[in-house]
Amino acid sequence: MDTHLIAAALPALGWAVHGGMLTRRLATARRDPLTGLHTRAGFTARAERLLAKHTNTLVVLVDLDDFKAINDTHGHAAGDAILTATARRLTTWCGRHGIAARLGGDEFTAIVTDPAHTPGLPALQAALDQPTAHQGHTLLVSASVGSCHRPDLPVPTLTDALSAADASMYAAKGHGRRNTHH
Repeated sequence: MDTHLIAAALPALGWAVHGGMLTRRLATARRDPLTGLHTRAGFTARAERLLAKHTNTLVVLVDLDDFKAINDTHGHAAGDAILTATARRLTTWCGRHGIAARLGGDEFTAIVTDPAHTPGLPALQAALDQPTAHQGHTLLVSASVGSCHRPDLPVPTLTDALSAADASMYAAKGHGRRNTHH
């Protein structure tokens, strides 16, 4: 066997392996490693397609109230337990009619293509406000939830929907904890 042929093939093999590793890294960057939810990058393209395809879409934005206090009091592992519980609850609420994402920190979003097939926003609020058990402690958490229906938007873009849901969420925060506003 010609050693020059082997020497020429090794860099190509190296690049092929490297390319495969990069592809896997890009795929995993579209998922949050802690919660398994889509990241902002993974969510955006899917959400835009769903908004364009479905006329009665509901966009939800969730922000955990006083999340920093949980991290400061009980540690980051407790905060991680809250984040994973929130992700699980939001995914369950969406069911097969939507997708959920973690936008970063303690902020989550979801888009539901058929809101009539979800338990409704009060049920989401109740699920998100459930205490979470962690290492013998009961961690109390609440969430502010904002929402926007696609039919209420003059231009049904994801940016506009998230902006309207954000305004709705901050209106809920202004009315105290454990509030949903839509």
